[in-house]
Amino acid sequence: MKNNRITQLFGIEYPIIQAGMIWCSGWELASAVSNAGGLGIIGAGSMYPEILREHIRKCKLATKKPFAVNVPLLYPNIEEIMTIIQEEDVKIVFTSAGNPKTWTGILKAKGIVVVHVISNSKFAKKSEEAGVDAIVAEGFEAGGHNGREETTTLVLIPMIRKASDLPLIAAGGIGDGTAMLAAFALGAEGVQMGTRFVATVESSAHENFKQKIISTVEGDTKLSLKQLTPVRLIRNKFFEEIEAAELRGASVEELKTLLGRARAKKGMFEGDLEQGELEIGQISSLLVKSNLQVMLSERFGRNSSGQSQNLPLLIFPDSGILLPEKLMYF
Repeated sequence: MKNNRITQLFGIEYPIIQAGMIWCSGWELASAVSNAGGLGIIGAGSMYPEILREHIRKCKLATKKPFAVNVPLLYPNIEEIMTIIQEEDVKIVFTSAGNPKTWTGILKAKGIVVVHVISNSKFAKKSEEAGVDAIVAEGFEAGGHNGREETTTLVLIPMIRKASDLPLIAAGGIGDGTAMLAAFALGAEGVQMGTRFVATVESSAHENFKQKIISTVEGDTKLSLKQLTPVRLIRNKFFEEIEAAELRGASVEELKTLLGRARAKKGMFEGDLEQGELEIGQISSLLVKSNLQVMLSERFGRNSSGQSQNLPLLIFPDSGILLPEKLMYF
């Protein structure tokens, strides 16, 4: 896609970004996606600083193509993390969960491309003022932490397109070629997918969690913990305990106590499907078991459908739609 601002910005073949997810996106997944022509992202949010350094170095050995690191700006070791990113010469950083103004200038001064994840027009404008190179607009269909506005991707993308001229990446509820096509029609220039990649063999998620993802049905995920930070979870025993506490009017402190520590690790990385926090998006109910394996093989085709060359280049076997030129199968 020669005229696509996202592919040009990152130096990648396809405007497809794999989200930087906690406990799921280490160097193996990031390098596999980058080698396939997209942009793989290492999720630093669940890594101690030196573990992140190790993942960056292994990713560099596994791919010569661009990859990125995602950093939640509220991370307790943020300065150490940012130092490692600069020392290891990471070229692209995605930031989230915080003020983009804090680190954008510092990173860009080192020649690093900076992308910020937002969920409303206000932060789109703040991101542009901070000098970021692109933004990810994430609708509340997405898994994990969400915006408090609960704006869907279908509504959010055109709103952000009107609010900012920055290169725009759509996220939330995107898992196949049809959804990608819809995002482009709304004004996006690339897509970021998380749930789609969590159940792959390259993902560092526990096998129990992967199997749970592909067995979900409509309504199995729900937004929870709104008094703390809204997060989309798969319904399980832990979710039911949180829901009951919220319904009886539990205080923020009570919810924090119930949440405890390392709930996400327990569920997503250690495979405890009852007491763990299982963060995943609504699109999980559309995934099928055959998608568990990432084939990462490429095929070629021609645009015989007369569609615009500005449309995305990805086809998924279950989408039933043919998109232009080079095709990648998952």
